[in-house]
Amino acid sequence: MDAKERYFWDLTGHLVVPQVLGPDEVATANEAIDYYTRKILKIGDADDLPGRPDVRADAVVRTSNQHPYFLKMPAPHSDPFRKMLVHPQIVSRLNDMCGPGFRLDHGPELIGHVKGVAGLRLHGSGDRHKPHVAYRNQNGEMYCGGVTVSWQLSDVNAGDGGFVAVPGSHKSKYIMPEDLKYFKSDMDVLVQPAMQAGDVLFFMDGAQTHGTLPWRAAHQRRSILYKYTSRTSARQGTAEEVARPKQYWDQPSIAGMTPEQLAVMWGPYSNYHAELPVLGIDDQGVVRTEEPIDADNIWSDRRG
Repeated sequence: MDAKERYFWDLTGHLVVPQVLGPDEVATANEAIDYYTRKILKIGDADDLPGRPDVRADAVVRTSNQHPYFLKMPAPHSDPFRKMLVHPQIVSRLNDMCGPGFRLDHGPELIGHVKGVAGLRLHGSGDRHKPHVAYRNQNGEMYCGGVTVSWQLSDVNAGDGGFVAVPGSHKSKYIMPEDLKYFKSDMDVLVQPAMQAGDVLFFMDGAQTHGTLPWRAAHQRRSILYKYTSRTSARQGTAEEVARPKQYWDQPSIAGMTPEQLAVMWGPYSNYHAELPVLGIDDQGVVRTEEPIDADNIWSDRRG
């Protein structure tokens, strides 16, 4: 990253790098998506597939970010997406954004909206606070635990819809107003970057307030999203599956443990939900398990 990119990234929370892919590379990637789409339409029932791709108007408009279809396709169809995974233009910037040792946490997923597909409300901005995707800058070095890299395989013109963000929201100290979250008012702070096929968008996934506007263009939106994290963050995938004590430890280590003892024997993963037990101390000074954490509501509860 040069000085201008570092300044813009730190200031706004997102960055567009133009023309990372040439026209031939864009065409090859789109041909692979067309191949994938034909396979899905031939099956005829997306519900039978892992991750249930969203199919509308003879187009796959979204795939699950937990099922990396585009890395698993047979060659040569997977080749462009594997090249994107560690493209030099990406690696050079993620080393600054996430730190050396960054990793792909989930994705790649296709966002292939057709005209009329609804958007997604604004989210992120540290609400609730998620230290594993938060942004900080200290001693001249920046660090973001979660960065999404979105490759544009079709043009996104002003007013087309798609990705939208609140620049600077990764540094906000206040709760996002409900009117803004649900697009009842844009408060004159929303930005929808215009991009061309071949451009790449980086954004702070979780730290920056972002969402999706309804797609209004006649052509299909085609963005391929890769979700990277720092080396120590595990948002999805195998880490979540093996975190339970009976998978993470050998049986003799946990045999006969009380629920309170088992509560601290869970393995690490970041994107916990209501399954993770927590400990508290009752009025008699005895350690007890409390209600499991609802990760989506814990901070709103504490705000009262």
